[in-house]
Amino acid sequence: IIDKDCMLYHLLNTADVFDRSNDSYHFTASSWITNYDRTKILMIHHNLYQSWAWTGGHSDGNKNLLEVAIKEAKEETGLRNIHVLSDKIFSLEILSVNTHRKNGVHIPKHLHFNITYLLEADDSEVLVHKKDENSAVAWFSKDDAVSASNEDWMRKNVYDKLDQKLSIWIKQEIKKECIR
Repeated sequence: IIDKDCMLYHLLNTADVFDRSNDSYHFTASSWITNYDRTKILMIHHNLYQSWAWTGGHSDGNKNLLEVAIKEAKEETGLRNIHVLSDKIFSLEILSVNTHRKNGVHIPKHLHFNITYLLEADDSEVLVHKKDENSAVAWFSKDDAVSASNEDWMRKNVYDKLDQKLSIWIKQEIKKECIR
């Protein structure tokens, strides 16, 4: 609730919250990508963090964060066919990004107001990593996706939450199918 309230406040009161020129905080979009039978999660090996991670990136002025999540997922994985399982927000989180250098430019510590969407893709489609952002792309079993990350905070506070939410989402979808 605190993250949501903070994000809503800045959404309503900050003009440049969708642009990374706001070097204090800005919106980003990510995706938790599952295969068609919901047994695998697609992860990238992120160059900056040297860890397996979800796909995602900056909105760069685009207020349609679902569109941003899909664009980033395609760019970072090489997938051409990505389907939206729900256009509703799957998860939201405020993420702290430490000071770092990207392409020789100093990036100060800041916050990402991140919106996550649930997407699906064919796990037999050819994967291609985006060399300037990640060194690999791979499907992990649903059980192994969370533990693949070596970022302890992200594992405990984001990826585990996404995995649990996916399990709930799957149960709800099965229930809907049984009712039909």
